[in-house]
Amino acid sequence: MSSETGSHDNVSDEDPHEKLSERQDAAHGAEAAMAEDPFRDPGLPPHEHRIQDVDERAAKRSERTVALYFVVSMLATVGFIASYVAFPIEKIVYIWPIGHVSALNFALGMTLGVALLGIGVGAVHWARTLMSDVEIADERHPIEAEPELKRKVMADFREGAKESALGRRKLVRNTMFGAMALLPLSSVVLLRDLGPLPEDKLRHTAWERGKMLINENTGEPLKPEDVPVGSLAFARPDGLEPEDHDFNVEIAKAALMLVRIQPEDIKDKQTLDWSHQGVLAYSKICTHVGCPVSLYEQQTHHVLCPCHQSTFDLADGARVLFGPAGHPLPQLRISVNDEGFLQAEDDFAEPVGPAFWERGA
Repeated sequence: MSSETGSHDNVSDEDPHEKLSERQDAAHGAEAAMAEDPFRDPGLPPHEHRIQDVDERAAKRSERTVALYFVVSMLATVGFIASYVAFPIEKIVYIWPIGHVSALNFALGMTLGVALLGIGVGAVHWARTLMSDVEIADERHPIEAEPELKRKVMADFREGAKESALGRRKLVRNTMFGAMALLPLSSVVLLRDLGPLPEDKLRHTAWERGKMLINENTGEPLKPEDVPVGSLAFARPDGLEPEDHDFNVEIAKAALMLVRIQPEDIKDKQTLDWSHQGVLAYSKICTHVGCPVSLYEQQTHHVLCPCHQSTFDLADGARVLFGPAGHPLPQLRISVNDEGFLQAEDDFAEPVGPAFWERGA
């Protein structure tokens, strides 16, 4: 380092005009040589040391600058994640001269851009000011990886790692690792846009103990005598009204089908126990692809899905008799309250709808 510093001091004492004249003479000489032999190797210009190469204080300033860029990237990544929490999706703001934009999208774009820019600018500044910039001429070699070439590549790699000063410049190294470790977290929070967070919604419906069965056509609570033998009726839970904003979502899971069968004709004991005076309540949603089951044959107690002809035996726990449906229609356990109206004893014992286990919990 001392010899390089002395050389730098000698150069700085020279007359700039004299030095410029020497460069011009050398350039003219090179041009003349090229004119004589256009295929002559022009060689490399004389290497000039950067200020960071001869002044450790300048190198420290560059090191702090690179670290600052990496820290800015880290803060921007944290801001990216915080934006997901701070800004609701529907919030709109006015930003001149862009106009009205989504606050969440604007914040995500700005913070992610700054995070990537910080790492990129920091890496470029590091390479241009602290890594070695000595020009090296190397001849082309055969494309095959000869043993000597492999040894040379490894030697060059070790030399490059040494010249990068990664081990000596701990501040640059640590802040770069921090920025690169935090940046992937932004992709993790992006998973939120793939859909709502996992919840246990598919296992439960609007039915619960004590909820009365409301006739879909009249909107009135149902009594056992409202469902004569051989008839088919449809019901919804008490408190779920068509004007509710989530009615379509909830009724798609809670839609109920009621039939009345003579108790002696019910084949399955649990089916009988979960009924009331032969009134059976089953999910109306077909277990194939979710079509509404609505075709009832009172002599056989079979119900047919009109979409793909899946057939269920309501007298035997809605067992699948025919078609592509994979499992029986879930049954709702019912009873009557003190006023004589039909009510649910609990929610469905199993999830309703098609291919539940393929859709996830």
